[in-house]
Amino acid sequence: QVQLVESGGGLVQAGGSLRLSCAASGRTFSSYTMAWFRQAPGKEREFVAAITGNGGTTSYTDSVRGRFTISRDNAKNTVHLQMNSLKPEDTAVYHCARSWLSWPTNRVSDYDYWGQGTQVTVSS
Repeated sequence: QVQLVESGGGLVQAGGSLRLSCAASGRTFSSYTMAWFRQAPGKEREFVAAITGNGGTTSYTDSVRGRFTISRDNAKNTVHLQMNSLKPEDTAVYHCARSWLSWPTNRVSDYDYWGQGTQVTVSS
């Protein structure tokens, strides 16, 4: 059983930064694409960023490209999301997820393990 545990969320002013982390249990972490999704109240879960198993390819949704950076440390079974220039519209619960696919897919249905999420609130 794979467990994903997020940390690093919090309250920040617009223009500020946060760094989210996701710790994964289990072996062969480097074999899997990892991603961050977010869900705001009353909205559907949406893709934020993904990274392939070896870290060689990343993908971002347009609204965060240039502000957010996804990275991973396979030696520590962790994936990170560095979020800069935060905006109030970035407020959401952020979840990390694992996919069995080898490319950085943006579809919720392509991910089979999910963390409980960490709250990010950006004040104006």
